[in-house]
Amino acid sequence: MKTKQNKSKGFTLIEILVVIGIIGILATVVLVAVNPSRQFKQARDSQRVANVNTILNALGQNIADHQGNLFCDGAIRTLSEADFPIRTGDAIDSFDIADCIVPEYIPKLPYDPKSETAHYVDEDDYDTGYSLQVDAGGRLTVSAGGEIQPNISVTR
Repeated sequence: MKTKQNKSKGFTLIEILVVIGIIGILATVVLVAVNPSRQFKQARDSQRVANVNTILNALGQNIADHQGNLFCDGAIRTLSEADFPIRTGDAIDSFDIADCIVPEYIPKLPYDPKSETAHYVDEDDYDTGYSLQVDAGGRLTVSAGGEIQPNISVTR
């Protein structure tokens, strides 16, 4: 004669706790490997590289279109050997290039994605957070400070 045995199927408390512990360890390893803070910093640095290239390409197009001269606001602008932040302001401590490249070459000036002072309202009110250097040979360098890469710069 067969007797019925009452066997319940399920997980014991120990099995559930072991699985939760393993999932916790795996989540920690993945979080450390992915490191979202570093990923965001890399993304902002990539944006800075793209912005620096955009500004330099627009300046290069302007210079190429005007036989080697930078043409701004209806006049040729001379490029003296200097290192200036790209922003509005008086010509002594900044380099205002919006009249040279906006909107003919780019729709608006890009600006640093992390800097609290960087902004773009219009051609008369902006601070890109980037700088423009002109060397003795007339080569242009646009540069930015990065979070992972300490200095992001492109020269042409």
